[in-house]
Amino acid sequence: MNKGRRFLTYATPYWSWLIIAFVLIIVTSLLINYLPVLMQKIIDDCLIASGTTVDERISKLTQFGVIFISITAVGQSMRYVQGMLTAWIGQKIMYDLRLSVFQKVLRLHQGYFDKTAVGTLMTRVTSDIERLQHFVTDGVVGSLADIFMIIGIMGYMIWFSPILSLAIFATLPFLFALMYVINVRLRNANRDIRDRQSKLNALIQEDLTGMTTIQLFNRESTAIADFDKRNSHLRSAYFDEVRWFSLYYPSMESGQIIAILITLAIGGYAVMNGSDMITVGKLFAFLAYVRNFFQPLGSLSEKAGSFQVAMASIERVFDLMDEEERVTDPDPVESPDRLAGTIAFDHVSFAYVEDNWVIKDLSFEVEPGQVLAVVGATGAGKSTIINLIGRFYDVQQGAVTIDGIDVRKFAKHDLRERLGYVFQDPFIFTGSVADNISLGKPGIDRADIIHAAKTVNAHAFIEEMSDGYDTIMNERGAGLSLGQKQLMVMARALAQNPELLFVLDEATASVDTATEILIQDALAKLMANRTSIVIAHRLSTIRHADRILVMRHGELVDQGTHDELMANDGYYRQLYELLLHAPG
Repeated sequence: MNKGRRFLTYATPYWSWLIIAFVLIIVTSLLINYLPVLMQKIIDDCLIASGTTVDERISKLTQFGVIFISITAVGQSMRYVQGMLTAWIGQKIMYDLRLSVFQKVLRLHQGYFDKTAVGTLMTRVTSDIERLQHFVTDGVVGSLADIFMIIGIMGYMIWFSPILSLAIFATLPFLFALMYVINVRLRNANRDIRDRQSKLNALIQEDLTGMTTIQLFNRESTAIADFDKRNSHLRSAYFDEVRWFSLYYPSMESGQIIAILITLAIGGYAVMNGSDMITVGKLFAFLAYVRNFFQPLGSLSEKAGSFQVAMASIERVFDLMDEEERVTDPDPVESPDRLAGTIAFDHVSFAYVEDNWVIKDLSFEVEPGQVLAVVGATGAGKSTIINLIGRFYDVQQGAVTIDGIDVRKFAKHDLRERLGYVFQDPFIFTGSVADNISLGKPGIDRADIIHAAKTVNAHAFIEEMSDGYDTIMNERGAGLSLGQKQLMVMARALAQNPELLFVLDEATASVDTATEILIQDALAKLMANRTSIVIAHRLSTIRHADRILVMRHGELVDQGTHDELMANDGYYRQLYELLLHAPG
């Protein structure tokens, strides 16, 4: 479907209100366009009429004046109502579109976010939508109002003088051709603006996120140079847009001047020669119609420019909406009442990038309630194992099963609701401590939140905060230590009451001994009676695991208990001794 027509489908739920708006537009057009007719009658029948007395002309002038004022008042009132209704419809449409775009973003697979800069997504969801909002609110129905106004004016012009009308209409193709050229150039310029704005936003987001690194390594001058380069590209694109957009009004004004000159030349000549073709009143009214004709025509041309701007944004928004959802819910779905917790990989192979396998023919099984540790060097595929179980990605070969059910047969929401995650980089949302633990999940009350915090040893430091559980966290949990963030995230995981648990324990390597003891105790409570898979970096975690998988370059090279693997004197022993002698 054409993206423009597809965008208009968002107006379908409001078709009844649109019909009312269109009726108001038509009635307003008829009323407003009748005013020059009254001017013609006032001039011909009142001001320069012969054969009637002054009192009769004054009486007619009073009547026409009352009618003129009444039509103006009613017409402008209806125009106000139509404008308010149009704005309301536009805001409803944009609300629906904005919601659809955000819902689409939430459905996209993790791989999309791996390759797409946050700044680029922000541009799509904010700047592009904002441009569409201006077009919908002022442009779509407003364009129809202009079209009906133009049609009404053209009808009146032909009724007054077909010859003058044809002479003026003959100049329009040249004007429209010029407008078409401007619109094409404007659309291309705006497409460049959107692309360059996206790149600039991506750079700003990256620099703000990495500000500590920039300052630490004195990269301010390099950052400024990169920003200046992209900022200059954006400035050039905006200048190109302004250059073409600035041609609209001069072109329309030139067209209006030419039309007025044609009217005065032909009509004035006819009046001066006493022709029956046109009267002074009709010539005056026709000049009013010429002026009124170019007002909506100019407005329509400007909206055509806005349309080109909007089309560039529409293309970008619907490119996002059309992005393939590689991880989708099956039909029908499997949804067991409770998971026992048997996790199995059956000859699984997976690549983030085609043919670059990070997991190669991996097979293993975890029994209910077991703690499985996964060890290996960086890039061995450890974290990928957890991502595949939660369906953040789907495997290309083989199958991942839970209790014998392929995870691809679960609905994503249902599957992930059963899983608990404790990541090495704990993320804290802006909001209260309580909200960060419950994540707004229905059924988790304050008592559940406090119980979870006490269980994982987070209650003590939370109580010492200014407002306790109602303390508002700043962006990314500024003011909290890494250990406190980790404990809060563990409270979050416990409050969700997951059936399976996945932990990346690298963060404990960066905390003090006292905090590490608290975290290890919290981990033990979290993993109690739950099937758990731990990406292990700590010796205590590795030694106490029921079984250990040893990964190397995406392949399972060994597995067993700590004692069994140490006895083999293989790759695991090398890793273990490296960890044993690692500093800190």
